[in-house]
Amino acid sequence: MSFRNTLKSISGFFAQPYPFYYQGKDLSIVVFTIFVLVVFFNFFVEPFNVNRDEHIMHYFWISVIHSLVPILVLLLLVGPLLYRNVWIDSWSVKKETFLLLSFFLFTGIGQFLIRDLIYDNPNNWSWGYFFEEIRNTFIVGTLLMLILIPLNFNRLYLRNQRRAAQFQEKPRSVLDTKKREGLTSIFIKTQLKSDDFELYPDEFIYARSDKNYLEIFFRKEEKLLKQVKRMTIKELDVQLSRFSFITRTHRSYLVNLHQVAKVSGNAQGYRLELKDVPDIVPVSRTTIHRFEQQLQKV
Repeated sequence: MSFRNTLKSISGFFAQPYPFYYQGKDLSIVVFTIFVLVVFFNFFVEPFNVNRDEHIMHYFWISVIHSLVPILVLLLLVGPLLYRNVWIDSWSVKKETFLLLSFFLFTGIGQFLIRDLIYDNPNNWSWGYFFEEIRNTFIVGTLLMLILIPLNFNRLYLRNQRRAAQFQEKPRSVLDTKKREGLTSIFIKTQLKSDDFELYPDEFIYARSDKNYLEIFFRKEEKLLKQVKRMTIKELDVQLSRFSFITRTHRSYLVNLHQVAKVSGNAQGYRLELKDVPDIVPVSRTTIHRFEQQLQKV
């Protein structure tokens, strides 16, 4: 394998989608797990040399304080992301890696800053302890993440697989039935007047955002066709909003639920297989609840 291909493989790996754990119930689970594991490692395992003569308080409470620092750092790092769902929907291995490296770095700095609260040592503010706290954080953090990430990944994967199974149990005819509320065409306005077009909602399959353009897939006389229009996914969603069987499943996808042939789960959310369509359509974790409600109605 050439060096260029190696770089391409590495780049492809980091560009892969990755589940965003840091919101709602999942964030609570992550915070609780960090607290328990850090207290356990510090108090029972004692991974580093501990000079109890320097301790200002009992070692258990020192372990508790050490566990609170990464939780505070995590909340400060994740907080801004929760206001930008676009980042959450496009979360990737690269973004997760950057977040974890930042998390370890700032946690190490935080552990250094609290030394005067828990250690009676005249050298607390030395560069030696500064780099030592950061090094120790990366060592312990890496060990904990090797445990936490696979467990959480598998938990989300199995949960979404179970939730997706309920849709497979519905009679096939329910998912295949076309409610003829889309028989009449609707005039779609784009960003270019010359690009405006008519769309029959019952022929519409799905739309996919591609930078400044929208790829619209539809079926006419049993043929799969595609049109590329200068418009956003939101603009099309608004114009088709009166059709209950058409819904957003991802920041980049709009889907006709009558065209769903199979629903499967993964750690990111759901994956949709559409009738006679080779592409897989994702359902992001931020749209799962709405998707489930809409699919139950069709």
